[in-house]
Amino acid sequence: MCRECGCSVNHQHVQHSEDKKTIEVFTKILDANDKQAQENREHFQEYGVYCINLMSSPGAGKTSLLEKTIEFVSDELRIGVIEGDLETNRDAQRIKAKGAPAYQITTGNACHLDAFMVHEGIHHLPLEELDVVFIENVGNLVCPASYDVGAHLNVVLLSVTEGEDKPEKYPVMFRCADLMLITKIDLLPYVDFSVDKAVSSARKLKPNMDFITLSAKTGEGIENWIDYLKFKLRIYKRVAK
Repeated sequence: MCRECGCSVNHQHVQHSEDKKTIEVFTKILDANDKQAQENREHFQEYGVYCINLMSSPGAGKTSLLEKTIEFVSDELRIGVIEGDLETNRDAQRIKAKGAPAYQITTGNACHLDAFMVHEGIHHLPLEELDVVFIENVGNLVCPASYDVGAHLNVVLLSVTEGEDKPEKYPVMFRCADLMLITKIDLLPYVDFSVDKAVSSARKLKPNMDFITLSAKTGEGIENWIDYLKFKLRIYKRVAK
């Protein structure tokens, strides 16, 4: 993981001046990032675009969810996507194949997207032609939680193949999420996973967290996700007027 995001900072046992300098640098990075994130939000609001930040571990199904979402709402909502990966532009190609504009950000060694990267992506999308922009963050349940990217909604995906204890193991990520999507529920008969326990663990961290169960493969639960998306967009448009 990259040093700039603070992964290497031990926040509980700072004993050396070097550690203190690292924390000071990290604080300055976050302050600058938060300022840019607010500018990103204002830019989205200028165009009436609702922005959603998707976060998860690798393989939880972010891109598959986006593909299915585009299929379901192509006649009603105009969607654009900013993709984040360490290497390759495969995810952006998958999104473009569904007919939606996408811009790929390759981060190299960085384990997250930050507000400055997203700002670059914003200027490669036709915001005047879009209703919703999804940010598909780098697959990681740690670092993306520390960086505001300028989204209006933070969504964390938890695949049933990962285990129901992930909220307890990665509390920072689940505390920052507004919605938890439990994905790949078509595999529930084959794995040891309790939806109730996963939701209970997440809500101990954030009592008002929403959750939806779904499968991008079978389509089960996708309509609930689409209804939620449209509901959030309606509220956003109403407030923005």
